[in-house]
Amino acid sequence: MDMPNWKVKELTPGELSERSGVAVSALHFYEREGLITSRRTSGNQRRYHRETLRRVAFIRISQRVGIPLSEIRGALHTLPEGRTPTRRDWARLSTMWRTDLDERITQLTRLRDNLTGCIGCGCLSLASCTLVNPHDRLGERGPGAQVLDVHLNHADTMQVEGSG
Repeated sequence: MDMPNWKVKELTPGELSERSGVAVSALHFYEREGLITSRRTSGNQRRYHRETLRRVAFIRISQRVGIPLSEIRGALHTLPEGRTPTRRDWARLSTMWRTDLDERITQLTRLRDNLTGCIGCGCLSLASCTLVNPHDRLGERGPGAQVLDVHLNHADTMQVEGSG
């Protein structure tokens, strides 16, 4: 398929799919979920405003970093109606998620660095668990990988990590 002319103000689902790299079925899903909108022609065919390309790119990259669709939808609903979002609008959205993304990065770094060793889950399945987690101290905090969970008390978590 040929790329649409850059001056075109509306795109067909096929053109939007080709340009964004997102399947037409995904575009229809995004529309059902209220993430993007289209208008219908007199022949009942969908047409997307060109700025939808930015929204689709925003949705895809947000999904890749693990942001739930409900949060993406909420963020997109803060964008202005009737005009193409500006760079400032997009910057405001990215700022909203900065803390969450920083926490995700910290958690992923811990996972990468500690996955082959004891991750402090209280399982006592590895020989080093008795050194890092004596008497299953972390099990008292609850289920799951306590050392990797960045929502825990960071001082306590770092102390346990540093002792191994």
